[in-house]
Amino acid sequence: MARKRVLVTGGAGFLGSHLCDRFIAEGYHVIAMDNLITGNLENIEHLFKLEQFEFYHHDVSKFVHVPGKLDYILHFASPASPIDYLKIPIQTLKVGSLGTHNLLGLAMAKKARMLIASTSEVYGDPLVHPQSEDYWGNVNPVGPRGCYDEAKRFQEAMTMAYQMHHGLETRIVRIFNTYGPRMRLDDGRVLPAFLSQALRGEPLSIFGDGSQTRSFCYVDDLVEGIYRLLLSDYHMPVNVGNPSEITIRQFAEEICKLTGVELNIEYQPLPTDDPQKRQPDITLAKQVLGWEPKVDRAEGLQRTLEYFKRKVKVPAERMVN
Repeated sequence: MARKRVLVTGGAGFLGSHLCDRFIAEGYHVIAMDNLITGNLENIEHLFKLEQFEFYHHDVSKFVHVPGKLDYILHFASPASPIDYLKIPIQTLKVGSLGTHNLLGLAMAKKARMLIASTSEVYGDPLVHPQSEDYWGNVNPVGPRGCYDEAKRFQEAMTMAYQMHHGLETRIVRIFNTYGPRMRLDDGRVLPAFLSQALRGEPLSIFGDGSQTRSFCYVDDLVEGIYRLLLSDYHMPVNVGNPSEITIRQFAEEICKLTGVELNIEYQPLPTDDPQKRQPDITLAKQVLGWEPKVDRAEGLQRTLEYFKRKVKVPAERMVN
């Protein structure tokens, strides 16, 4: 029996590479596509020796051609951290709009099911807490984060239009803060920033007073939720994330304890439109997918620390056993 074929855009990125691993493990033929603006081939180099894996160096904002049949398409090609999308806002908008349009067209041609990676950022700086899928959000379309937030909102609207107008099988996952091995050290998000700073013995940078909250989901849990959603019969958006909420200040304390350094914080101005609260309501994921996170933060952070210790140049006197 021929293997099912899946295309993962953004396949050399943090989440995309973990998805490639999962689908290889499940027996699929995996085609990863990435323009490597924020992705890294190191994340998937262990897969290149496999005959059931292919890599295309391509920008999905341009016409996308993949020979042969496709059963599934997972669209994960997009900058996902503020440091990236503030630097390349137009490319961010293009991959969310033109890229999504191209891939929906490919899915139509191949009669493939398509899952798009949306984000908790569609909720903006929320006026509802925790955030459930029926909340429409509080987003500033002309602020500095608008290029990412509105790209993802448009992506959802375009996907739903193809689902309703063409009957295309689509899935939408709204991803909340996720962490784990293969995160870029310099991507500007709070966890890699804190871990890198702590390992180097530098002060931890907190934007604002640290009272804002985030909810961190370990990457293996996220991938499991995405896999279940793809194979489900549910086409409306689904939150996938860990509802365990923590303030940024508390998180800094956890990171310092984990790495064995004294708490040393450097406060900086809060970026424009930075969300003050972030916590997923995962009632729908539990009901529809039978999914909830399994890896607690202490365990997930320990696994992630081991990865960062290999990547960060750590002074010898600061090595953690």
